Amino acid sequence: MNVCVYGASSNDIDRSYIEETEYLGREIAKRGHTLVYGAGANGLMGAVARGVYEKNGTIIGVTPSFFNVDGILFENVSELITTETMRERKQIMEDKADAFIITPGGIGTLEEFFEILTLKQLGRHGKAIVIFNQNGFYDHLLSMLKETSDKGFMTPATNEIYTVMDNSDEILDYLESYKTDIGRVFKF
Repeated sequence: MNVCVYGASSNDIDRSYIEETEYLGREIAKRGHTLVYGAGANGLMGAVARGVYEKNGTIIGVTPSFFNVDGILFENVSELITTETMRERKQIMEDKADAFIITPGGIGTLEEFFEILTLKQLGRHGKAIVIFNQNGFYDHLLSMLKETSDKGFMTPATNEIYTVMDNSDEILDYLESYKTDIGRVFKF
């Protein structure tokens, strides 16, 4: 299974996030899955890649050409796909992925999450989406999404097309047993 992991590129975060995301990467590799991600060397992107690499796993990195500068990209990817734009980068990651894990991150991570959530809501894919809520990082976002549906701005069904978990092993168990719902269009 190709597991796409979205996450922070910043190193200025609590070490516990990095350690747990490195563990996630090791488990992805140990279970024989391939990592698809944004090719970064830093933050949680770098952490998941280091974990996969440590266990001799396969890593597909996708990056726009303007990120190809010293210190930005993880040097030990199995395959590096270079794009012209961020949009193309996201499209390739979405196409190559069989499932998505959203680790803590900033605006780029949120953009990636909302795009795949919207596409699933519209029936454009049926892949699993898991929010990795490490240390309650996404609690406020989850409250906002609930309020958005409570106030009628989106259907409550939208909050049923992703899963929230806080344990790497349970996330991978879930992904390995997930049955796609491709083509289902959620009422909005």
